Amino acid sequence: MIIEELAHYGIAHTDDMTWIDCSPAVLIEKAVDRGEGKLGSTGALCVETGQYTGRSPHDRFIVDTPDVHDKIAWGTTNVPMSEEDYARIKAEVIAHFSERRLFVVHGIAGADRRYARKFCVITELASQALFAHQMLIRPTEEELKDYGLADFVVMAAPRLKLDPAVHHTNSEAAVIINFADKTILVVGTQYSGEIKKAIFSAMNYLLPVEDKVLPMHCSCNMNPVSHGTCVFFGLSGTGKTTLSATENRKLIGDDEHGWAEDSVFNMEGGCYAKTINITEETEPQIWHAIKFGSICENVVIDKWSRKADYFDTSLTENGRVAYPVEFIDNAVLKGKAKRTPDVVIFLTADAFGVLPPISKLDKNAAMYHFMTGFTSKVAGTERGVKEPQPTFSSLFGEPFMPLDPMVYGQMLGEKIEHGGTRVYLINTGWTGGSYGTGSRIKLKYTRKMVEAAQSGVIDDCEFVHDERFNLQVPTSCPGVPDELLDPKKTWASPEAYAATAENLACMFVENAEKRLQSMSDEVRAAGPHPLG
Repeated sequence: MIIEELAHYGIAHTDDMTWIDCSPAVLIEKAVDRGEGKLGSTGALCVETGQYTGRSPHDRFIVDTPDVHDKIAWGTTNVPMSEEDYARIKAEVIAHFSERRLFVVHGIAGADRRYARKFCVITELASQALFAHQMLIRPTEEELKDYGLADFVVMAAPRLKLDPAVHHTNSEAAVIINFADKTILVVGTQYSGEIKKAIFSAMNYLLPVEDKVLPMHCSCNMNPVSHGTCVFFGLSGTGKTTLSATENRKLIGDDEHGWAEDSVFNMEGGCYAKTINITEETEPQIWHAIKFGSICENVVIDKWSRKADYFDTSLTENGRVAYPVEFIDNAVLKGKAKRTPDVVIFLTADAFGVLPPISKLDKNAAMYHFMTGFTSKVAGTERGVKEPQPTFSSLFGEPFMPLDPMVYGQMLGEKIEHGGTRVYLINTGWTGGSYGTGSRIKLKYTRKMVEAAQSGVIDDCEFVHDERFNLQVPTSCPGVPDELLDPKKTWASPEAYAATAENLACMFVENAEKRLQSMSDEVRAAGPHPLG
């Protein structure tokens, strides 16, 4: 008989053509039988995603419908698609599905059920169904019984290729969110991170607009005794996962959270970690999570032993593993804390070597650095480039934020003020000079700074004001050499420090002027001020 739920979405499938809410064991078995992947030596399902081994930011669209037209921050990040083009692509997805066996997963986004949304993921691949099952929050038996229709449906058709000339896309792949139709289409790409981030993007619109909840691209952990919580914002390479995963605190989540009036909660039920260069010593939690039930994407495995080589980047440097949060020993399985964050930490890896290792931010400075989202990339072997490359990503997750950055920034400021939250900027980058001259700040010192911020001990220290970067900088921190806390004292040449620091301060100002026009004057004034 035709499955009523799928018929609601226009898919006329019968019971014998559809696998619904299968266990990981069944999905892994199906994926191997269908040639989608192989079992690794640890029991993890290992798949290769073909041409797309990472997100494709130029292939992301939001359908321009009347209900969202005046709310979305349209531009190069949030690119509009017409309702006509969306309808044409959706019809082709449904026609594509009609000829294939489908896997259906019912999941939840949002551990605080007051603000949760039900997501139904429909895909042609068992491996993608496994990914969705492990990354979304898994409903209880009672929740599944009363599930009904989902709030949003995700249709993932990686084997359907689009024609840019016909569909008005940029390539054969597209990720399309339609808030009016409550549908997400993920077409032409097998990289499962697109499913995860599209769901996150949808929540990043729904939570602030409908629930007054601040969505955050961050990790979060909790003191097991006091239940005090700390959130870590940071772009790739800043140490977000490493610093939030510690034995003396419990992990709430590693990537996506909501900050409500009286709670902070994980949006996901799993983790999606990079595997490049990991060892049991450097990343023990991730290492031990790569087992039966997890799914590795684009990780090279030996043909005969099936052992993974995490140092082999021949497929991509973006090898990933997805696993349920319960694979982490000290995880908060309910995914939430019944209190708002006590501490917010912004992480930046400053390869210029001029930002203080730790500084304290007031409300406006916190809003400024949240909206700025600064870190820096090292030029590496690129010929002719000798200086680090600055990277600014608003809200530490600009590609996934549909609304204007000031909307999220204002919410952060209000929540900091209401909860008395303490905010710090921690530089995990370089000291004693820029990349190539200086050295990376030692992890053991960064951990001491994080501990001092979380406990509040740092607030008992004396602070001085850095005029150029407009920051309050401590003169001491337990377990950290005093001279490390003042970056200019670590440079051999004061003149070289001043020139480099002035250059970075000007970059902050230029970025805010060009890309953050909606930033209020009060918040803008809390940022760096070049000394000229």
